[in-house]
Amino acid sequence: MRFATRVLILQLATVAAVVAVCTAVFVVLGIQQLREESEASALNIARTVAEDPDVRRLVAEFSADPGTPDAADLRGGDLQVIAAAVSARTDALFVVIADDHGIRLAHPNQDLLGEQVSTPFEDVLRGEEVVDWERGTLGESARAKVPVYAPDAADEAPVGEVSVGFERASVFDDLPALLGGIAIAAAAALGIGALAALLIRRRWERLTLGLQPEELVGLVQNQAAVLDGVGDGVVALDAAGVVRVCNASAARMLGLDDPVGRRLDELDVPQDVLAVVSERTPRDGILVGDRVLYLDAHPVLRDGQSLGDVLIVRDRTDLVALAERLETVRAMTSALRVQRHEFANRLHVATGLIDAQRPGEARAFLAEQLGRGPVDFPVEGLERIADPLLQSFVGAKAIEASERGVELHIADDTLLHGTLAAAEDVAAVVGNLLDNAITAAVRGEPPRVVELALLDDGAELVATVADSGPGIAEGVEVFAAPGAVADSAPDRVHGHGIGLRLARELARRRGGDVWIIERTRTEGGAVFGARLPGVMRATKEDVTP
Repeated sequence: MRFATRVLILQLATVAAVVAVCTAVFVVLGIQQLREESEASALNIARTVAEDPDVRRLVAEFSADPGTPDAADLRGGDLQVIAAAVSARTDALFVVIADDHGIRLAHPNQDLLGEQVSTPFEDVLRGEEVVDWERGTLGESARAKVPVYAPDAADEAPVGEVSVGFERASVFDDLPALLGGIAIAAAAALGIGALAALLIRRRWERLTLGLQPEELVGLVQNQAAVLDGVGDGVVALDAAGVVRVCNASAARMLGLDDPVGRRLDELDVPQDVLAVVSERTPRDGILVGDRVLYLDAHPVLRDGQSLGDVLIVRDRTDLVALAERLETVRAMTSALRVQRHEFANRLHVATGLIDAQRPGEARAFLAEQLGRGPVDFPVEGLERIADPLLQSFVGAKAIEASERGVELHIADDTLLHGTLAAAEDVAAVVGNLLDNAITAAVRGEPPRVVELALLDDGAELVATVADSGPGIAEGVEVFAAPGAVADSAPDRVHGHGIGLRLARELARRRGGDVWIIERTRTEGGAVFGARLPGVMRATKEDVTP
């Protein structure tokens, strides 16, 4: 049996039990009310008869006679007439009048006149009013007994009693109507309860998509296992765009704090994230904080009904940083390949001179090459960089710059004593700054120049890169994420807003930084600075004994 059906049956049983208990209570209260009403009516009638002057006078006269009244005289007497009239007007079962010895002076059954009453009368003759259900000669009835006092002698002992009773059948004449009303109310309550239970069941199945609690438990277990067991971020949105599920990875990558139950567009997320959800198209290279993310949104459908969207978030920061480093290695490899090719050409020239029996010219050529040093790169002041790896890397960048009509110079104040200990990070940061500077210089007026200055202090490297481009306008944030608002949009001249962000992230991971020194110099162009701790290794000559 389905859980919803079991719940429906349980609700119906509960409603039926509550209705039955309430019905029983109302029936008991109704019967009690009818009994109390009949007793109150009997008491009021008895009091009225007992207060009648004629009744008081006649009962006092019969009580004063020490003998027993004659039954024949009582049959047509005034008391019998009064009692019969009262009984006829009130539909009472009986109206009995007795003297102080309990002798019936008036009774519906004339054959019992002159005889003692069949029920106790001592309490009444003591001045008490008695209301009770008793069985007498006329059957069980609700009766009231009231003392009768002599005229003008209310403080003396009673001289008789008046007893008025209503038979059980007449007392409960209204019971069928009462029970009918209670039955109708109970049936209506049961019907309303059944309708409410059916509506609750329908609502339950609509909210749970027809799934039973056991299936929901399995789904929750599977969801917890999947969301907590994968490194990707998962954000589930309902049809209204409200976040319903957000695992820890997604909250960490998107920088969200307690997002569940809030609309995604109300959270502090970039517009690119909202665009991915609205357009349902994947995007790569979205910058959120210091992270480069890949986002993809998929609609969720069940039985043709849209339940919302699922946003997949993947952290590409390390991958992009690794790609930058690989690009740096590729550039360095290319530079070394150029060096090897140039060196091979020089050896061919020297070999050709020797083979041509021109040893003097060969010796002069080799001496000239020895004086010129390594393979020439189109970099002015490259000899100021002693580290061969960094020298090759800068030379490779110079070759790329020259292909775009930009000259790369090494500043006069460049001074390096150590060698590289973290070549990949240095190449990634310095390479990004050089690439952005070359791009900016291409946009400027000739001569197009980029100047690089390098200084080391122990294990720390400081680099400055200046270009001859148009500079950076005030209010433009070159480190901002793409898609930001207009007043903080990245400078398109100085890259696409990703390389500089990655360079800064790499530097900050080492405890350093990348910043703008000058937005626009007097001679034109911008100046960037970078500080990279722990990337240099001191040479033996620099080690203090």
